[in-house]
Amino acid sequence: MKRLTRFFLLLMFAGSLSMTLRSGLQIAQNPALTPIIDRTAAEIEALTDRMMARTATPERLDTLISVRLAEVPRNWVSLQALAEVAIEQGHPLPAGYAEAWEEDSGILALSGDCLSCLWDISTCTLSTALVCKAPILLTPVEDVRGVVKAGADYSMGQPIDQLDLGLSVIGLGATAAIVASGGTSMTLKAGTATIRLARGMGRLSPALAARLANGMTDGIRWADLPKVRGADDVVALVRTDALRPVAETASDLGRVADATGPVPALHLLPLVDDAVDARRLARASEALGAKTVSRAEVLGKSRLLRATIRISDTAIGLIVGLVGALISLALILAGMVQTALIRALRARVT
Repeated sequence: MKRLTRFFLLLMFAGSLSMTLRSGLQIAQNPALTPIIDRTAAEIEALTDRMMARTATPERLDTLISVRLAEVPRNWVSLQALAEVAIEQGHPLPAGYAEAWEEDSGILALSGDCLSCLWDISTCTLSTALVCKAPILLTPVEDVRGVVKAGADYSMGQPIDQLDLGLSVIGLGATAAIVASGGTSMTLKAGTATIRLARGMGRLSPALAARLANGMTDGIRWADLPKVRGADDVVALVRTDALRPVAETASDLGRVADATGPVPALHLLPLVDDAVDARRLARASEALGAKTVSRAEVLGKSRLLRATIRISDTAIGLIVGLVGALISLALILAGMVQTALIRALRARVT
């Protein structure tokens, strides 16, 4: 019986090891067989709907809305998204929601805030941007200013705002491409504008800001800065290959703005710490549209972004084979140890 069991375990180990090696070779030899693959938009929507059905309970919505109502200033992008979920469920909003909205959206309360926001973006909040309909400028004026200012700072030996310069360079390049291609680079331009606004409002995560700034170091020809006098001179500044990762991240954030709107995109931007986050958030936004904010609020960053990917069948085969091989090996070793102990005890007894 023991020999039969051991033979079965060896057979199981050999089969599991064979499955593991086969799946590993398939992944190594075929670049298309990546372990992690993107879900389709329909899959993302269906999965997050199921997650919301389990997570967005009346009690949790009450808690989330109450916490947001207590904030100063209040975040009405988040509050309105959460309220829509509660209303869809037929759940009454917490006491004070309507009063808070009247207080924050009243003409007298917002008149000064709107004027200040329109004049200086650093004084804006998401609520003033939402209620006042603050314009999101996509003209090249700010980009030209950023490049010229960087050139002047460089000439005078002053510190250069590398992130601002990089966004200006990418923005001007996108604007030129829009003219030439009929608007195909509009998403990239929207992305640079969103990053610039988020930075001015303090909504750019430190990790993303650092990564973007580091990407500018090799992407700009610093020695040519003093020669820049306008948009036509910007092309000479760009090292295309080095700057491409930053442009791709900006383009992904532009996709978020296109799918959700400029103000919701500003709300979602703190979730992005790197290029992977930006790409996954863009895919989630394109699948969910206006529902992206409520999903992010209820599910959180990790669960929302994980919903955009899944493990491939080949990777599952690799994992199953590896686990099976390890279990089989452990059982074989345990059997061998048990046999050795029994023999040692018998020898001691006799």
